[in-house]
Amino acid sequence: MTGHTTTPPAVTGRRPVLITGGAGFIGSNLADALAAEGRDVLVYDALLRPGVEANLAWLKERHPQRISAVTADLRDAGSLAAAAAEASSVVHLAAQVAVTTSLTDPAADFAVNLGGTLSLLEALRRRPDPAPLVFASTNKVYGDLADLTYRRVGDAYAPEDPAILAHGVGEDRPLDFHTPYGCSKGGADQYVLDYARSFSVPTCVLRMSCIYGPRQMGTEDQGWVAHFLIRALERERITVYGDGCQVRDVLDVGDAVAAYRAALARIGQVTGRAYNLGGGPANAVSLRRVLAAIEGLVGHPLDLGFEEWRAGDQRYYVSDTRRAAADLGLGAPLPWHRGLTRLAEWLAESRGLRLNPRAVPA
Repeated sequence: MTGHTTTPPAVTGRRPVLITGGAGFIGSNLADALAAEGRDVLVYDALLRPGVEANLAWLKERHPQRISAVTADLRDAGSLAAAAAEASSVVHLAAQVAVTTSLTDPAADFAVNLGGTLSLLEALRRRPDPAPLVFASTNKVYGDLADLTYRRVGDAYAPEDPAILAHGVGEDRPLDFHTPYGCSKGGADQYVLDYARSFSVPTCVLRMSCIYGPRQMGTEDQGWVAHFLIRALERERITVYGDGCQVRDVLDVGDAVAAYRAALARIGQVTGRAYNLGGGPANAVSLRRVLAAIEGLVGHPLDLGFEEWRAGDQRYYVSDTRRAAADLGLGAPLPWHRGLTRLAEWLAESRGLRLNPRAVPA
């Protein structure tokens, strides 16, 4: 994409870890963790999402000798190739992330998510020593799971299939791309896996469920946990699409960062594989239950409104994380209520607001 100024990265030549979307929510947390252990990090980000410039400034202040940045778009193939040329490894997080935006402008969604990923893969393939790449995919590759039957138990949907209820959706689930976003991310997911098979580029795919945590600037279209908290803290109306009984397995960003670091460290063992990454059955929670917990944290009733279901929305999605835990050596994830409290504290502090002191442990 033209119109962006490309700043020469200070750490090029020192074999940095390249993080596309590195100023975003997951990217900034990952960059912080890598820099803290002494790794050089090159952040590649268009800085288009509100709040990401503050994330990048935070990173540079914390790690001035380790963090460098290129401000450019994924559609700028030249800048992307230059950034990838000397990278020791790549974590590809940058994307068009909203289903709603993909329905409004599917061509741009395709160009960013699939075209940008292919450009990055080609840049790595052309190197004599292709750097490993870990790709951020999505549970949307499994479609709306409409073939499953559900029952409503209290404020949550539960699948009738006892195996899915016990363990979640596994990687052997057939792919079923819905919406332009599902198609572009799903296509990129498959290209990343095939470049390991066809061209011996070391790659791994992490199909993420709902990641949440500090430095998340949630919106109505993406990052619903943080979005609900922000609206509640600001005493603004929260719109729920559907009945609020849809269930997701939520994962704290610290656990997600651990998974990406493990995938990089074990790329020789996990090359060409896809893993579901989420909170699993232990962190499966309905939107209504999260909203009730948020109400307790903020200490006042929430202003809720309900609208029709959105295209491609799943009534139930919980990741079967057993394969990822085994192959990547992951520990038990942070319980969702503890992570929610941590995120609420960060959001309140960043906005100069106070939580309900009776709901927050001392």
